[in-house]
Amino acid sequence: MVAGQPAIDSTAGQIGPAGPGPGGAVPDSPHAPIPSARIDAALARTRAHLLAELGQASHWRGRLSSSALATGIAVVALHRIDAVAHRQRIHAGLAWIRAHANPDGGWGDSPESPSNLAATLLAWSALACAEAPEPCPAAEAWLTQACGSLDGAAISAAITRRYGDDRTFAAPILMLCTLAGRLGPAPQAWPLVVQLPFEFCSVPAPIWRWCRLGVVSYALPALAAVGLVRHRHLPSVNPFRRWLRNRFVGSALTVTERMQPANGGYEEATPLTAFVALALHAAGYGDHVVVARATRFLVASVRDDGSWPIDTDLATWVTTLSVQALADTADGLAVVPHEQRTRIRTWLLDQQYVVPHPLTGAAPGGWAWTDLPGGMPDADDTPSALLALRLLGDLDPRAKTAGLRALGWLLGLQNADGGIPSFCRGWGRLPFDRSCPDLTAHALRACAAWRTEVGPALGRRLDTAMRTMGGFLGRTQDKDGAWIPLWFGNQHAPGQTSRTFGTAQVALALSSLPAGLLPEREPMLLRAKCWLLAAQHEDGSWGGDRGTRPSIEETALAVRSLSAMGSALGSALGSALGSALGNELQAIRRGTDWLLDQTEDGRRFPPSPIGLYFSVLWYSERLYPVIWTASALATVRSQRSAAAGI
Repeated sequence: MVAGQPAIDSTAGQIGPAGPGPGGAVPDSPHAPIPSARIDAALARTRAHLLAELGQASHWRGRLSSSALATGIAVVALHRIDAVAHRQRIHAGLAWIRAHANPDGGWGDSPESPSNLAATLLAWSALACAEAPEPCPAAEAWLTQACGSLDGAAISAAITRRYGDDRTFAAPILMLCTLAGRLGPAPQAWPLVVQLPFEFCSVPAPIWRWCRLGVVSYALPALAAVGLVRHRHLPSVNPFRRWLRNRFVGSALTVTERMQPANGGYEEATPLTAFVALALHAAGYGDHVVVARATRFLVASVRDDGSWPIDTDLATWVTTLSVQALADTADGLAVVPHEQRTRIRTWLLDQQYVVPHPLTGAAPGGWAWTDLPGGMPDADDTPSALLALRLLGDLDPRAKTAGLRALGWLLGLQNADGGIPSFCRGWGRLPFDRSCPDLTAHALRACAAWRTEVGPALGRRLDTAMRTMGGFLGRTQDKDGAWIPLWFGNQHAPGQTSRTFGTAQVALALSSLPAGLLPEREPMLLRAKCWLLAAQHEDGSWGGDRGTRPSIEETALAVRSLSAMGSALGSALGSALGSALGNELQAIRRGTDWLLDQTEDGRRFPPSPIGLYFSVLWYSERLYPVIWTASALATVRSQRSAAAGI
């Protein structure tokens, strides 16, 4: 052991650096070890909190933060569809919006979020729907600063700059602002709303990816509906294009109806559903069945306080994450009664799509983020379900069949670059349709976990796929060692990315691989470890990047990842690595200490809006800090116990 290098005191069972005094540290020094009893008690409370959220149910449900953006869109849609019938809901929604403005006059996507252009513009537009609209000087001052002025052209230009080539959200926002009268008189406002090419909805699905539509794969209903309303209010001056679009109105309506789930909620998402209903109503199709279903969804999903979340829930996702968190110690799942574990597994197996997805046509084998009708299979929930199934008991024939089917689904999704996209193989150039490191890492972990359960032929396919996934991760690792994720971010970090989240998740996946599968694994892990150590704050926490506001979620993930990397690098490179392993144990101790302080030793878990939904919509989920703190503390306890047994 190199002098001063962090160590685990096997006598006291406490994490601390080598040095004088009991447990390897001077009592009351900044490097004093964390008492074992404190970690054990905090872990027990955290797991109890997670189990209390489960209760006697067969799955966790969680709760997404309410959203000013979603609430604003829903209010405008209900006001346009039937202001009299929905008067009370509109009034309650507007009251919630007023009550949750930020001190600077704007709104963020969640009550904890800083103000942003989309949320502020949509909340401001919703306030125009009040029975007696009031001046909004603070909001208008914020928008004037963000856009340059309140002129419609200035607002349109600002939204276009915000979303770039991705029109998935830009066009609906400008449509809503026009209908709310916020872009000026209609004749001058409609030219500011980009015309979406809804006529391409008639193109067969297999070749959509080649059409360069400017919207992501999941948003075809919005493409159709918003394209229709713009066409109705401002037809093309080109007679052929006008004729062509008139010719395909029926096809566009068919797409919106075919892709709408039975409960009316596209993707279970309030913004997308409300945009479609608003657009079709404004295009003259207010009596269409799509509008009726969407309205029922909005009415059913409003909360008691008058707000809406951006999505109904993430039940499947938080259930699979919770199972993994409780299984991060040898006795973790023992706290869940056997009968309830069986119910969880049965529920999870019931959520797998065993036929082509009825709305998107996706191949069978995947899992969505929710058990509700609006979900669709994706490459984050499917690996998470695979990992959970491996932990929920012996693989009986049904579970084994489900796992093999899911592995085939994931392999069929893999892109030519070796990476994994969210929903559709090779769809297009927009971020939510490209290969990304966090999903690729999650798929890699799942493949590694199931490798011993498959036959020789599939095993060879998995080995090849894992190597190419590793190659993708190697190419996408930044020079400083970090990875940038797709589905999580940090609103206070440069570029609003969470390199801590991305790096921790990829490093966790690489650490789970068998030695020798990826020759480049150890250099990648060493660079990732160095980045995480450099990104830790003085107080022991992590944010999305160096020097950014910390969160429980990101700190817990970093602590867990560093623990996993230490084990992987130690076993792969041996003790000769010595001081090259650096100070990760000291960093783990400091990060654990911060987690214990922030959660009051497992008593409180304030969530942060690090979740990144479609089209840069932010959310917090109340179970994320609980789940990831449980995983981190369990990993720390396991590491301490392993060292104590040496």
